[in-house]
Amino acid sequence: MPEHNGHTAPLLDVRGLTVNYGPITAVRNVSMHVGEGEIVALLGPNGAGKTSVLRGVTALVRPAAGRVRMAGGRVDDPSKAVALGIAHVPEGRRVFPGLSVRDNLLVGGWAVSSRQARLREREALVLDLFPRLAERHEQRAGQLSGGEQQMLAIGRALMSEPRLLLIDELSLGLAPMVVDTLVERLVALNRTGVSLLLIEQFVHRALGIADRVYMLSKGRVAFEGTPADAARTGAIEEAYLLGAGT
Repeated sequence: MPEHNGHTAPLLDVRGLTVNYGPITAVRNVSMHVGEGEIVALLGPNGAGKTSVLRGVTALVRPAAGRVRMAGGRVDDPSKAVALGIAHVPEGRRVFPGLSVRDNLLVGGWAVSSRQARLREREALVLDLFPRLAERHEQRAGQLSGGEQQMLAIGRALMSEPRLLLIDELSLGLAPMVVDTLVERLVALNRTGVSLLLIEQFVHRALGIADRVYMLSKGRVAFEGTPADAARTGAIEEAYLLGAGT
């Protein structure tokens, strides 16, 4: 895994990101990076700005300041983010309930290719990663369980052939056993070379798979380091005790 230094550029490089919603500053001067093949956890209390960081990274919200580069290219709108290899699994899954599992997946692939052979190839990889989706292939997404919908949301994102997957609140509303399965699948996905930037409410579950962690507090980076460093320094407890806010 590359080190972030003067010699090796990271896959994702965020410098001085500031995100405003009207007069409210949700994220202030955040700098972070994700290397090739890394799993990075973005943690912090509710309201700390985690979701806003992801929305700024993908330009779903235009940053008030700062710069986002992915694989050397400037991310300045959501379609550019996809083209450069970023896929975003938003909080709440947001699958298309009236469409089948298959059609949900195809929607994810059309952003990068309309070639049927290529889409079938990608779909086969997703169904291999999530066999449950193969069993539910023709079922409407709205009839799936919460865990199956999260699998579908991740699978749909993978159809765009991303190099970096952003996942906002992986385990929200899901049973622990379901989350354990999802985590196993994400680790398997990471072994194929896909980098992950993960927001997760269950801190210790995220720390168990992350190479590095960023702790956000009140819209700023309060800590950056390895999970072991975070545990040793008390950075996790400190960030959560400081609480949320803007």
